[in-house]
Amino acid sequence: MTEEKKKTTSVDKTEKVVAKEVATVEAVDDGTMLEVAPETKNDSEAAKLEELPEEIRKKLEKQKAARTPMKGKRKKKTEKKRVSSGKAFVRSTYNNTVITLTDNDGNVLSWANAGLAGFKGPKKATPYAAQIITRIAVEKAKEEYGLSEVKVFVKGVGTGRESAVRALNANGLNITYIKDITPLPHNGCRARKPRRV
Repeated sequence: MTEEKKKTTSVDKTEKVVAKEVATVEAVDDGTMLEVAPETKNDSEAAKLEELPEEIRKKLEKQKAARTPMKGKRKKKTEKKRVSSGKAFVRSTYNNTVITLTDNDGNVLSWANAGLAGFKGPKKATPYAAQIITRIAVEKAKEEYGLSEVKVFVKGVGTGRESAVRALNANGLNITYIKDITPLPHNGCRARKPRRV
């Protein structure tokens, strides 16, 4: 009896696996089979992404409303260029974190820092602030330019550097390359005295 139960459960498991594989293949009208990629973990995570906190969203809307358009001649609206790949620069210091998204030539597409999101004082250098400002910068670059893939350059020793890189990935940008470009002295100028925390 127990052997028969084991066999039936193993058969059930294989049927479930086969059913999952079959679900990824669809028939097209002309008789050919088309393979459909199954939902990946990243797709479901992107759907579950929570929006910006209420306070920060209000502050950003207020800042947007405060910016008044310049009076005078209006320029013709030109189509904004589409940039699929670019660079992300993360500058993380003891006091602040700045995220800049550029195209491959270095022209700035969007940027954000902790002060822009409404953080003050020591909260500006926290990993949470880095996460929020990364989301702000990525949303703007995606909306206006269609940015989807970045090379990341990290500079500085602050606490927000790792969480900023993770947030870039979590907000739907494909990271192809990460490089630390923190400047290192080769015994040039005399170093500052060590920071006491």
